[in-house]
Amino acid sequence: MDKKIKHLEMIQSIINQIANHSFMIRGWSLTLVSVLFALTVKEAKPEYILVAYIPIPIFWLLDGFFFSQERAFRALYNRVRGLNEEEVDFSMNKSDFSGGKNSWFRSTCSKTLSIYYLTLSAAVTIVLIVLR
Repeated sequence: MDKKIKHLEMIQSIINQIANHSFMIRGWSLTLVSVLFALTVKEAKPEYILVAYIPIPIFWLLDGFFFSQERAFRALYNRVRGLNEEEVDFSMNKSDFSGGKNSWFRSTCSKTLSIYYLTLSAAVTIVLIVLR
């Protein structure tokens, strides 16, 4: 049982790192948009807020990539969880789990990311309307 537990701990460590990267990306996207809001209000130029539309899809795609990787490693974790002790080989190959719902496109279009980034885009649109 020790081999299996150690392998699961290794996979969980990677999942935690990827989740942390995703959290940091969301934080940076919100920070950047907030800075652009502040700059727009300070300079009283509504055109500046249009620049906020540029990083949102970039961060969204990057976050989608990390989310797809996290999903693939979670699927690997579930596979290893079901293995017998003698079948554990410490493989970190997640390629069998990278398609389908774990693909980059499907992860980017997931409810979690869509709600966050569409809300952020809506906030930029509302500020733009209010300032005009």
